[in-house]
Amino acid sequence: MGDVSLSEAETELERLLADPRFHATDRAKRIFRYVAEKCFEGETVGVKAYAIALDVLNRPERFDTNSDPIVRIEVSRLRNALANYYEAYGSELALIVSLPVGRYLAVFTRSIAVSAQGKHSVTEVTGEPLQLETKPSTVPVHRTWQIWLPYGVAATALLLMGSAWVYVVRSPDLTDRPSVSLSMSSADDQHLTEADETRRYLSAALSQFRTLDLSASTFASARAAHPAYEIEMKYYADDDNRTVWWQVVDRRNSDILKSGLEQVQTNGRSDISVRDELVSALAKRFAASRGVISNLEAHGDASGRSLGNACVLRGEIALAEGGRKGIAAAQPCLERTLVRQPNNADAMAILSRTLVASTGGDLASTDFTYAATLANRAVSVDSGSDRAYVALMMVQFYAGKTELAIAAGNRALAINPNNPDVLAKLAGVLYSAGFEQAAVSLAEDASKNIDAMPCDAAIVLALDAYGRGDWQNASLLAEQINCSDLVVRAIRVAALAEMNSPEAGRSLADLTEATPAYLTSVRTSMEHHRYPPGVIAELEGGLAKAGRAGERVMSSRD
Repeated sequence: MGDVSLSEAETELERLLADPRFHATDRAKRIFRYVAEKCFEGETVGVKAYAIALDVLNRPERFDTNSDPIVRIEVSRLRNALANYYEAYGSELALIVSLPVGRYLAVFTRSIAVSAQGKHSVTEVTGEPLQLETKPSTVPVHRTWQIWLPYGVAATALLLMGSAWVYVVRSPDLTDRPSVSLSMSSADDQHLTEADETRRYLSAALSQFRTLDLSASTFASARAAHPAYEIEMKYYADDDNRTVWWQVVDRRNSDILKSGLEQVQTNGRSDISVRDELVSALAKRFAASRGVISNLEAHGDASGRSLGNACVLRGEIALAEGGRKGIAAAQPCLERTLVRQPNNADAMAILSRTLVASTGGDLASTDFTYAATLANRAVSVDSGSDRAYVALMMVQFYAGKTELAIAAGNRALAINPNNPDVLAKLAGVLYSAGFEQAAVSLAEDASKNIDAMPCDAAIVLALDAYGRGDWQNASLLAEQINCSDLVVRAIRVAALAEMNSPEAGRSLADLTEATPAYLTSVRTSMEHHRYPPGVIAELEGGLAKAGRAGERVMSSRD
């Protein structure tokens, strides 16, 4: 530990672990304490991953560090938490602790004072303790300032340049939700009242989303860096339909960014029913996580480093795409956002979901305590957030608390019945819990009036079609799902096999190449998702049929 005494290091460890600003999981903190205490006992090379797995994570003696990366994952999360903590608060601390990459070793070092008079400090997190050497000066005191003046000027310039670099490179932009205002005119005077009523109901629907903030309809208030949009609409009515033409304008420079039409057939329906369907379609179009406004904001983050709202959107996109690596990659940004904005309910909710989704909800490798803490705190901070209740639903569902999960999902649905992500996620939970009819109804609602069907809704509809023997529709739905879910790939293979399609062999070959033990992996994945045993058995039957067909093809070639 170099020039840091054992007692100082022990005191710093306890202080850091007790600091509420240190956002590490309970599991990561246990690993941190274990590694540090081993170093206190004299460990200098690094603690073995196998020892951490057995002593901290309660893995069995047959645990294989090569096939199970849980230790590497948790230590990586711990390093991210330490980096975020010291980036935000390192300048005010006397000691820092680091875990060098490649070793499970706690290194305690002192912060380096740059200017005692100005009380500024620079914290250097490295793999080795820092040693400061001082030598007595041989220059007469009265002439020291003349010799050191040029160096002082140069040092000051370098310090200012370094400060600027830290500000530009190490301090990413903190983005906010975009501000959005609405205006709607009517193509004729006869329907002015109807148009205004549609605009008011649309305002209420948009206010239920957490992807944007509504503001007064004025360009004067938007000449700033804060993202702001004007949605201009025109209302058309005839005997057969109601149509709204719309365009999204950047209020900062008046550029037209996107335009389109939404149309609803009347077909003798009541005015209220037509209006509600039109409002729902417009709300989804503008405010859903994959809607117009969120797409503009996500693509506007050219650097991919921005914190805050841009980071939340990237997390939601990763969750929608379903790849575990992409989901895990979104976590550091969300954690850094919470360092800067401890009460950001959106970041808490999406981080909670990524923690669960990155492990597939595996009971052994998911820190459900931390994920639940984040979700509950998101609900506490913003009780009107559908995002927060969806996060709570998912963590409770994968933790085996199905009734509580459904209750949280129903709460999210009550808050925002127009959010396709809420509809799709609740549909997935209900289907897995055996409420297939209700799940299919929600999945169908989630798929209406949107460009891309949510992955969970499509899976529910595909599994329902497969269970009813509608192989063609199951195959078609599975092909439309743009996510890397193993169950989706299994549906594609099984449906083609049931149709006796020659494409089944190629599809099975692709699945086998990606997942050699696909039968075991599919069952494990579906059990993690808590699908009913009958659904799992049906899909396994189709995969077995595909396998037999593949064997016949290979035999005929021989």
